[in-house]
Amino acid sequence: MKELDLTSRATWVFTGDSITQGVFHTYGSRSWVELVSEQVRWELRRVQDIVINSGVSAWTALEINADFEYLVGRFNPQVLNVSLGTNDALDGESGLTNFQRRLAEIVQQGHGIRATVVLHTPVLVMPDAPVPRRKWMTAYAEAIRNVAEAEDALLVDHEQHWRQHFGAEAPTAWMDDSTHPNAVGHRHIAEITLQALRLGSLREPF
Repeated sequence: MKELDLTSRATWVFTGDSITQGVFHTYGSRSWVELVSEQVRWELRRVQDIVINSGVSAWTALEINADFEYLVGRFNPQVLNVSLGTNDALDGESGLTNFQRRLAEIVQQGHGIRATVVLHTPVLVMPDAPVPRRKWMTAYAEAIRNVAEAEDALLVDHEQHWRQHFGAEAPTAWMDDSTHPNAVGHRHIAEITLQALRLGSLREPF
């Protein structure tokens, strides 16, 4: 994987759904975006970097692609992180083609403003998650991998990491409900992000 080429002061945007937004399910603990921000701005001493979280609960590639300027473009980021797939998977097989097309367009818009684009695969869900999520999440993760390769984006593969850890078991220890990670799950998302982007590791133990 190519490394981030950061200026002395960089703007980072993280956009996606409720897991990116960091709603509710950490019960006051830092979300994965906040953990990455702490690592970048404090542990790496990039104290003048700006980190913006424009994740919106329940949104998909459709909304983010359509509202790219508001969510991303106006901030002119050097690094754009896009984390999608969890809500998109509810569209099942019929939604895959449009999802891949829209995600590619998001990456192209990011490259158009000269951002380094980082795509994130979704994490696993629980056995009681909605059927389309359980059935199609892996296919949507594969679509993200395909877009990353085709569009020259960096990739952080959370789905692979979680699957390697849990195998065929439910990811209960890292989840708050059927779909949303708990604080431990968010720490794993942050840690894999930092490792993939060669930004070190979280200081605090799991």
